[in-house]
Amino acid sequence: MRADRLVSLVLLLRQRGRMTADALARELRVSTRTVLRDVEALSAAGLPVYAERGRHGGFVLLPDFQTALTGLNHDEALALVVAGSRRGSQLFGLGSALASAMLKLVDALPEGLRESAAGAAQRLLIDPETDLLSRRVATDEVSDAVVAEIRHAVFAGRKLNLSYAGADQVPKWRTVDPIGLVTVRGQGYLLATRYGADRTYRLSLVLAAKALDEPAQRPDTVDLDRTWQEHNAQLRTGGDQVTVLIRVDPARRDQVVDTALAVRDEEAHADGWLRMSVVFQDARHAEWALWQHSTCAEVLAPQGLRTSLHNRAATLAIRYGGGPAPE
Repeated sequence: MRADRLVSLVLLLRQRGRMTADALARELRVSTRTVLRDVEALSAAGLPVYAERGRHGGFVLLPDFQTALTGLNHDEALALVVAGSRRGSQLFGLGSALASAMLKLVDALPEGLRESAAGAAQRLLIDPETDLLSRRVATDEVSDAVVAEIRHAVFAGRKLNLSYAGADQVPKWRTVDPIGLVTVRGQGYLLATRYGADRTYRLSLVLAAKALDEPAQRPDTVDLDRTWQEHNAQLRTGGDQVTVLIRVDPARRDQVVDTALAVRDEEAHADGWLRMSVVFQDARHAEWALWQHSTCAEVLAPQGLRTSLHNRAATLAIRYGGGPAPE
C-alpha cells in the first residue's frame, strides 16, 4: 500500500507541479504527517523532491525528472475497465485504485496531449451526485474491506462466507459460490449460487465476508448479462408478489415503471390516462411505491391496497388538517 502511495505522490508532483503537504494529504487520503514521512522517504531514496519555503511554498520535483513508475497493478487495471461508471468503481471498492490508475495513465501521455487532456477534463462532469432538482443520487454505501474480500473470491474462484442481513431479517452466515458483480443505478449486487440455486445479494447488506480456500462450484466462463437477466426473471416470479391495476398520468409513466418489478399489461384509456397492470415485490412494496406518485397514480385493484393508501392519506390529512403546528 505504501509503495503505491509513494508512486502516486511522485506522479501528482510531476503532473501538477508545486503542491502543499495539506493538498497532497487530501489527494492521497492520508494525514499531513504521513505525507511528510513519505517525502522524507523519497528524498532518502534519491528522488529529487524538495521543499520550497514561504507563503506559496510546497513540495516540488526537479523540472527534468522523468519516471518509469507508470506500470499498472491488477486493481488499477481493473478500475480502468469499470471507469465508464464512476459509481461502479466506488461500489466495487476500486475508487482509490481508479484515482491511482488515472494518475499513471495521464503521466504516460506525451506532454502536449497531457496538457490538452487535462484542460478538456475540466469541461466535463460525468454522473454528478445530484440532479438539476438538487435531488441526491442514491448510491449504496459498501465497506471497502468487505467488497475487497468479495472481489477476491469472485476473481480467484473461491467459495465465500457472507454475513448477510436481508430486509427486516436477522443477519445470518451462509456459504455461497460467487459468479460475478453487477452495479445498477448506484446499487451493487453479488450474483452467486447456494446449494446449486441462483442467489442475488445486495452488497450494502453484506456485513462481513471471508473468501475460503475451497474452490467455488461454477463454470469456468460466464455470460454475466444473461445471468443477471435470469436472476431478475427468477426474482419477478417468486415470493409474495402483488399484481396491481392502476391508472397513471402518462407524464409519470416512466417513474412508476422504475418503482415496479415488471409491467404485465398497458393500454391508453379514453380519459387520457394509462391503464397498467404492474408487479411489486409484496403488498408493502406496492404501498410504498405508489404512495411516492401521489395523485399521479391511482390504484384500481386490489381493494385492500386502495384501503391502505386511503387510511394513510386520511391520517396525514388529520395531522395537517387544522390550525398551526403544536409547540
